[in-house]
Amino acid sequence: MATGKGQPFELRKSGIQGRGAFATRTIRKGQRIIEYTGEHIDNDEADRRYDDEKMKRHHTFLFIVDDKEIIDGAVNGNDAQFINHSCDPNAEAVIEGKRIFIYALRTIRPGEEIAYDYQYERTDEHTDEDEKFYKCLCGSPKCRGSILAPPKKKRKPAKKKQRTKSVRKRKRTA
Repeated sequence: MATGKGQPFELRKSGIQGRGAFATRTIRKGQRIIEYTGEHIDNDEADRRYDDEKMKRHHTFLFIVDDKEIIDGAVNGNDAQFINHSCDPNAEAVIEGKRIFIYALRTIRPGEEIAYDYQYERTDEHTDEDEKFYKCLCGSPKCRGSILAPPKKKRKPAKKKQRTKSVRKRKRTA
């Protein structure tokens, strides 16, 4: 399949989801792989375009830049939209200003599928049905079962340390 000019990957069938991005050459740790492009829209427009209630399984090309702006990779986007999710990623998405770039977290070998952790926003209102809706198909031994961000660990209050007194027995002197 044809790829973008100078792009270090090609698109082909993925075991994770649909088509995926597979390295065509070695991509070094820290290397910028591609910019995630598309139409910049607001939350209302994103909700209008993608109604979760009408989908059987979550599938969008939306990428949140900040509270007011989202990139829809399905409109004027590039091949970055085909980079799949993994709970054990070899890449990461980094927001720089109003742009999003995909970087290698570690060296990626030719033929390896490029994937980053989507970490969709998780709220306290998410249900078991939401977990099924956002089901992960990455197949990693480290898979958490969902493309939602890992649940935040509730911090236990620190236990108060009990002070132990060092007790010395005094020898009686008579």
